[in-house]
Amino acid sequence: MNTSIAFLGLGHMGGPMALNLVKAGYIVTGFDLMPAAIEAAQASGLTVAETAAQAVAGADVVITMFPTGRHVIDAYSGSAHTPGLLSIAKPGTLFIDSSTIAVDDAKLAHDLAVEAGHLNVDAPVSGGVVGATAGTLAFMVGASAADFAIAEPILATMGARIVHCGDPSAGQAAKICNNMILGISMIAVSEAFVLGEKLGLTHQALFDVASTASGQCWALTTNCPVPGPVPTSPANRDYQPGFAGALMAKDLGLALNALESTGVAAELGPIAAKIYRRFADENGSGVDFSGIINDIRDNSTAQANA
Repeated sequence: MNTSIAFLGLGHMGGPMALNLVKAGYIVTGFDLMPAAIEAAQASGLTVAETAAQAVAGADVVITMFPTGRHVIDAYSGSAHTPGLLSIAKPGTLFIDSSTIAVDDAKLAHDLAVEAGHLNVDAPVSGGVVGATAGTLAFMVGASAADFAIAEPILATMGARIVHCGDPSAGQAAKICNNMILGISMIAVSEAFVLGEKLGLTHQALFDVASTASGQCWALTTNCPVPGPVPTSPANRDYQPGFAGALMAKDLGLALNALESTGVAAELGPIAAKIYRRFADENGSGVDFSGIINDIRDNSTAQANA
């Protein structure tokens, strides 16, 4: 396989994703601004360029995994002193953005890429570090039918489910809707476990009931917020992410902006965004988002003793 891929953003998600591309036979050159990410990538055997420009020059495909839409737009466009990736890439390069960004930013990124003579799809992911490592991520893709057909085989080496959600930016729309469900459901599951503790239920008893009844959901059966019932959940590793609280706060913020701009009469989404923003600001930024249960438990204890 001679397809060359530049993978920019080698963090907890991007690093394992890039390695799965290598295992599938692609020629991958990575880059990241963080020395720790570069060292980890090199230690795992990934080729790393000295600059993003070096990684992108000559690549057939450029995959980005960045923190925000502003990072994507700036990288694509460049600045007065730094050429953008779109100007460096050879004509007709496929740009795949797997960041989670605002729908409007995804539309702008697509327009910029097309204007520069390239292909572009938005392909945010779900599945966390476990899914990135195992190659079982779910990709939500916004693209034309023709561009999706080109991108799908590449995405399939990193994910188990590739869903064409619609035209460009539809992948980002699906991602923020999905993560709004996830954030709300994790809060509900966590509140239920704390309530169960207060009522004398064991964690296992509540799990055995809810996981096979109408309370069943991913936040319970895969990312269970208490240790024990699901041995692979972050709760068994002192809430090491996983999917960090800061990322959930960011994604719910994107959902909140979309709710407000579209006029949706939502109540739980804005509440969940407020809860996770507070959680991230109060030492929950670097722990798994399921660690919200500790916040709920601590606040409950404080109220009980007040």
